[in-house]
Amino acid sequence: MTQQNNTRAGIALMIAATVVFALQDGMSRHLAGTYNTYMVVMIRYWFFAAFVLALALRAPGGIGVTARTSQLGWQILRGVLLAGEICVAVYAFTVLGLIESQAVFICYPLLIAALSGPILGEKVGWRRWTAIGVGCMGVLIILQPGMGVFNPLAVIPLISALMFAVYGLLTRYVARQDSTATSFFWTGIAGAVAMTAVGMWFWEPMESRDWFWMGLLCLSGVLGHWLLIKCYEMAEASAVQPFAYFHLMWSAILGISVFGETLRPAVVIGAGLVIAAGLFTLWRERRQS
Repeated sequence: MTQQNNTRAGIALMIAATVVFALQDGMSRHLAGTYNTYMVVMIRYWFFAAFVLALALRAPGGIGVTARTSQLGWQILRGVLLAGEICVAVYAFTVLGLIESQAVFICYPLLIAALSGPILGEKVGWRRWTAIGVGCMGVLIILQPGMGVFNPLAVIPLISALMFAVYGLLTRYVARQDSTATSFFWTGIAGAVAMTAVGMWFWEPMESRDWFWMGLLCLSGVLGHWLLIKCYEMAEASAVQPFAYFHLMWSAILGISVFGETLRPAVVIGAGLVIAAGLFTLWRERRQS
C-alpha cells in the first residue's frame, strides 16, 4: 500500500468503518439468535473469501504472487483462529448483548501488549504494565465477579478478546516476512475453508426476509474491510487506531435502540478505564516507534 499521510481522511474512514462493523454486529446478533452461529459465520466467510480473491486477481502477479508465503502453517492458523473468534463473539452477542460483549472485548489491545513480550520477545515496560493493570481492573468492574451471583457467560467475550489478541500477535509475526496482501488473502481463504468444514453440518433453511439481512451482513463485511484498507492507506495506524473505540459507542446505541439493552453504570466505568488504558498503550507504542 502507498500511504498518503492524510490523517483527517484516515480518521474519517476509521469512524465510518466502526459504524459499519457495529451494524454488522447487530445483524449478526439478529441472525445468530434465529439460526445456528456456525452457518451464519460460514456464509459471511464465503463473501469474505470472494472479496480477497477479487483483490488478489487485481494485484500485480495475480493470486500466485499474493498467496506465496514461506509461513503457510502460521497463515492458516491465523485464519482459522480469527474464524473461531468471530464464532465466539457472535455467540456472545446472542447471550449477553452487544453492549456487554463489546465492553469486555475492547480490552484486546491490552492483551496484545501483555502477550507481545513472551510471544514475540518485545519489550514491555512498567508504564505499559501499569496500563494493562488498569485495563484489567476495568474488565473486573464490568464482569463484577464478586457482586452476587457471577454470570459465567460474561467470560465468553473475554475469551473472544484473548483469541483476537493472539491473532493480532500472529499477524505481527508473519508480517516480518509476508506482505499485508498475503496475510489478508490467507485470512479469508483459511477462514472460509474452516467455516465451511464446520458450518455445512449445521445448515438450516432460512426465511426470505432473513436472506435480505444475510446479504446486508455479507456486504457490510466487505465494505468494512475495504474502509479499513483505505484508512491505513491514508494514515499511519497509530494515528487512527484510537478512533476504533467508536465501535463501542455505536454498538451501545444500537443495543439500546434496537435490542432494548440497558447500560449498567459498572459497564460505563469499566469500559472507560479499559479505553483510557488502551489509548495510553497506543500512545506509548507510537512514541517508542
